[in-house]
Amino acid sequence: MLGDKIATRDSYGNALVELGKAHDNIVVLDADLAEATKTIKFREVFPDRHIDCGIAEANMTGIAAGMSTSGFVPFMSSFAMFAAGRAYEQVRNSIGYPHLNVKIGATHAGISVGEDGATHQCNEDIALMRTIPGMVVINPCDDVEARAAVKAAYEYVGPCYLRFGRLALPVINDEETYKFEIGKGVELKKGKDITIIATGLCVSEALDAAKLLADDGIDAQVINIHTIKPIDEDIIVAAAKTTGRLFTVEEHSVIGGLGSAVAEVLSEKCPARLTRIGIQDVFGESGPAKELIHKYKLDAEGIYEQIKTAM
Repeated sequence: MLGDKIATRDSYGNALVELGKAHDNIVVLDADLAEATKTIKFREVFPDRHIDCGIAEANMTGIAAGMSTSGFVPFMSSFAMFAAGRAYEQVRNSIGYPHLNVKIGATHAGISVGEDGATHQCNEDIALMRTIPGMVVINPCDDVEARAAVKAAYEYVGPCYLRFGRLALPVINDEETYKFEIGKGVELKKGKDITIIATGLCVSEALDAAKLLADDGIDAQVINIHTIKPIDEDIIVAAAKTTGRLFTVEEHSVIGGLGSAVAEVLSEKCPARLTRIGIQDVFGESGPAKELIHKYKLDAEGIYEQIKTAM
């Protein structure tokens, strides 16, 4: 329901169960983290279609690649740090290069991993994955969008990277009216003065930041970019022509993520002033997720302050 809070990793587990009931070619692979990634939900219903590969992410990637050539649709799952980081070479060469139909469910992305600290807080995964030719990169903002994204990834033929979080997020989309389409951004709020382009955890915070800006007389357009690759160039160019002043917000490094992707579009299609809000070329640290989000200025207050300063 709108306003409820649920972690997108839970959405991932729930969506896998629903897909598993409808399609018997789905298999789920995990690397000794089923309880954390929530693929345990799938294992409880379909134990014969869940494979625990142990703490061997590179090997899991190879298994998923092989199964995809035999008619299965594998969802390989682990923390983003391991799925995108540790197994990068295997993802690139065994999945990306032959363009295989493997889906990567990467949970615990970003600094909202919290107390696990800098080694587990992957703020580089979007950058890594979007450089792989043909890889679709999706970063949903809430439960409704996450479940829709998993379904869309299954229906898409080719490699997909799905980014999920540990922290419970408010539901901002209405399931009855929401439509997910790979590569299409969503305008959540119209505005004439500035444009805030957000992804993942930061979307709901951007909406709240827009309310704070409205109190100061600044009318902010808010756009949700759930698909970082392929990115919706049309909605970005239209925003640039409408407001001419853009801000990207992401729980990811400002290098190589949403901010970089938007900058690339603007530089080639419609030059406009852009400020990238995110992790500023630093590592995270250990601490409660909400406190880290506040410290790194990715909550509504921090987004508002950074926009005001830049303006």
